[in-house]
Amino acid sequence: MRPTPFDLVFGSSAQEVFPGIRLALQQAGHDPRDRDRFLMLREVVMLVRDLRPEEGLGEGIDQLAALVHHAYLHWEAQEPVTEVTAEQLPSLLRAGADDRGETPSGHYAQMPQHRIWAEVIPGNPPEPLDGFFVHPTPGGSGLRVLGVFGIHPEREGFSVVEAVGSRPSALARADGTELFSPTLTGGKAAGLFSVVGEEELLDLGWRMQELGGRSWELRARGSELGMSGSQHQAPGS
Repeated sequence: MRPTPFDLVFGSSAQEVFPGIRLALQQAGHDPRDRDRFLMLREVVMLVRDLRPEEGLGEGIDQLAALVHHAYLHWEAQEPVTEVTAEQLPSLLRAGADDRGETPSGHYAQMPQHRIWAEVIPGNPPEPLDGFFVHPTPGGSGLRVLGVFGIHPEREGFSVVEAVGSRPSALARADGTELFSPTLTGGKAAGLFSVVGEEELLDLGWRMQELGGRSWELRARGSELGMSGSQHQAPGS
């Protein structure tokens, strides 16, 4: 299994910063999934400040805050990773996939490399989806899905997009093409897929959540990779 965004950004530093955040949450009696309360903690403010590049992020600070929140919940859940293979991917993306299962809160779903693409920033070249963090919102009626795009050894950082909400109903593309069908030229012949819009990303998160870990390879990662977070900056968008 290849390194996850959690490994690349936080690595062994998670064991230094996240226990203090957990203690602060417990002392305040906050639900860790409550984004607003989480971001108000002094320990979280300091972590976001440390991860922010010197030139700043502008509007990208919201994406950095989302990454930190997802990363903390991932760590708290013992860093579970669900690996979807190239052979399993069509089953996940086919229409009507709704077999009920159970996946852990705070897990990272890792997709096969370079199989799902999206235009993250309008007008920019499409980027491959490495995977996504997903956890239920407080109360459990919705999901937060943080897609991670464009991981490359020669690139500092990556792009992130967050989608939040209940399972989209009667979701359809404006052009009438099937959900997750490729938008890249020659994509169908190459066995590629595409995510178009935040609702499609959210639907992908719900499919993963509902299918559960029974059909996929699910493991608790712990800190087995321990890569240095200094090698990869937090993403801009």
